[in-house]
Amino acid sequence: MLRSLWNDFVGLIFPRLCLACREPLVSGENHLCTGCRAELPYTDYHLLPTDQNPLGRRFWGKLPVRHVLSYLRFVRHGRVQNLLHELKYQGQRDVGTALGQLYGAELHAAGLAAAFDLIVPVPLHPRKLVKRGYNQAAAFATGLADGLKVPTTATALRRITNTKTQTKKNRAQRWENVATVFEVENPVAIIGRRILVVDDVLTTGATLEACGAVLLAAGAAEVSIATIACADR
Repeated sequence: MLRSLWNDFVGLIFPRLCLACREPLVSGENHLCTGCRAELPYTDYHLLPTDQNPLGRRFWGKLPVRHVLSYLRFVRHGRVQNLLHELKYQGQRDVGTALGQLYGAELHAAGLAAAFDLIVPVPLHPRKLVKRGYNQAAAFATGLADGLKVPTTATALRRITNTKTQTKKNRAQRWENVATVFEVENPVAIIGRRILVVDDVLTTGATLEACGAVLLAAGAAEVSIATIACADR
């Protein structure tokens, strides 16, 4: 009782804010308010037949992928951009984990848990990992693993080159930037397994394509992709 009263008092002075809209959260809400939970731009692509999923077309002729999934549509200056900014630049790694849990539960309910043997996040270069303190893709993977009930490992892939940001590059430049920067660190964990590769945002798909190609070359049986958000190319 006293702890509840104390928490209410602290909340009045230092209110917890929704990371999407910056409005105060109420009791029982974590990271996202109920309004944002209802109004986020969900893709629902996991409910479509694979051949009708528009994201899969980004990999046609480039990488054989089984599923291409994304939780939200990226809209500039909107709630999703706010969430991703908090996740990547404001130290809010729990945002990735929470979104992963929510999406993982939806994918599980849709019967997709049986499609994956292992969840592998796109790795950061060690220098960038030290600077940021965590890998946002790994945070998302942790949440997905919890929701899907599928194991995850952050040691399957390694980034061997510290690439420049992809933000202002076109597709050809993005591919050139990442084509040779990943390698499989733990082949035993990969061989014969159906891998779900995860990242924060899907744009051209160059980074995910590079990771998927390396995994397949190392003996993965199948590669699928999942991201927090997808952006127009």
